[in-house]
Amino acid sequence: MGKKDDTAKQIAALPVRWDKSGRVRVLMVTSRDTGRWVMPKGWLMDGKKPWHAAKIEALEEAGAVGFVADQPIGRYHYKKRLESGDKLLCRVTVYPMVVSQLKRRWKERKQRKRHWFSLRKAARLVNEDELTALLRDLARDPDQLSSFAALSEAS
Repeated sequence: MGKKDDTAKQIAALPVRWDKSGRVRVLMVTSRDTGRWVMPKGWLMDGKKPWHAAKIEALEEAGAVGFVADQPIGRYHYKKRLESGDKLLCRVTVYPMVVSQLKRRWKERKQRKRHWFSLRKAARLVNEDELTALLRDLARDPDQLSSFAALSEAS
């Protein structure tokens, strides 16, 4: 493998909703190992489109159900710590998700916490600089998410 191929590919859902005041809220979950706040994410799945895999991750990790757009809203990189102690560089493609329901019981509910945050607060909580920048950009221009909300209502 050449240098360009050494980056592992993952997908993530950016689960959002609008509160009663019309402000965007993002649903974050804690990681299983360190307990830090992250977005639901995981590996690509054989036979599944990437946005469908992101939808599955959001359900399993956060109990979130809703519409996931087939166009990504951004990407970020991070170093995943493997069981061996090695680190693997991952490129995560982020798909926006308009949440219509939160399940009370979901697959990883005993391993993770979930919480709604403002985009600005979420940007402060994450450790990845590129993800921080993506969330701050959305906080400055939340209308970027409006088109996805319109798509979710049309589906």
